[in-house]
Amino acid sequence: MTERSPQSAPSAAVSTPPRVLTVAGSDSGGGAGIQADLKTMMALGVHGMSVIAAVTAQNSLGVQGYWELPPEAVRAQLDSVLGDIGAQAVKTGMLASPVLVETVADVLGRYDAPLVVDPVGVSKHGNSLLAPEAVETLRTRLLPVATVATPNLWEVEQLTSVKVEVEDGLRAAADAILELGPTWALIKGGHLPGAPVDLLTDGTQEFRFAAERLDNRHTHGTGCTLASAIASHLAVGDDVPSAVGKAKEYVTGAIAKGFPLGDGIGPVDHAWRWR
Repeated sequence: MTERSPQSAPSAAVSTPPRVLTVAGSDSGGGAGIQADLKTMMALGVHGMSVIAAVTAQNSLGVQGYWELPPEAVRAQLDSVLGDIGAQAVKTGMLASPVLVETVADVLGRYDAPLVVDPVGVSKHGNSLLAPEAVETLRTRLLPVATVATPNLWEVEQLTSVKVEVEDGLRAAADAILELGPTWALIKGGHLPGAPVDLLTDGTQEFRFAAERLDNRHTHGTGCTLASAIASHLAVGDDVPSAVGKAKEYVTGAIAKGFPLGDGIGPVDHAWRWR
């Protein structure tokens, strides 16, 4: 009797998940930047891809240094991924210099996918991640092509000179950001006193997202995580208000489970739904 080899069961058709591209800096400590973006994307069920614009030496205590990649390397990464694989949404983070902002804006301004711009100016520890001369380039080149801009209050002031000290000032901040060109502005009010409130508007519609203030200092990577979560939900077809609402729910859970790492500020927990 001839022995037959076992036959594998017919496999179901495998579908490709939505793709999201992050263009940002690498965080060697793994809590923010490219690393946080890709963890967020995996947690939310999309395929994450990356264009690394800068490399940081970074840990729980701060940023010890950063080095920009040459603009031709950034453009080559963008052309490689978008030309072959494509993306249903794109998120930008740390871009560091005018030439990198210009390079990224030139490519993404011609690419037909929602763009979430996190205008990173400083790290969680207060270290500068954007050259002063790049602020104007961010204003005039990248924000005008953004679907959603997600500045915190310090970044609002850096970009518009509008200083917000109470919740009633959030709308003025959003209007100032909208004047720079993005379709939607999400102003993150977590640094205000009282319960955290973020405001989202396109100039006509307005949505406020409130959350409990959590007693946890380990919040490294919050901004990167939120912007990546918004991009992930846009990639699966959610509209902007729904994407922001779902992203806020995810990041609030991640902050609640943020854990100590090293001797300083630990990261939010991107895998909180699995633990």
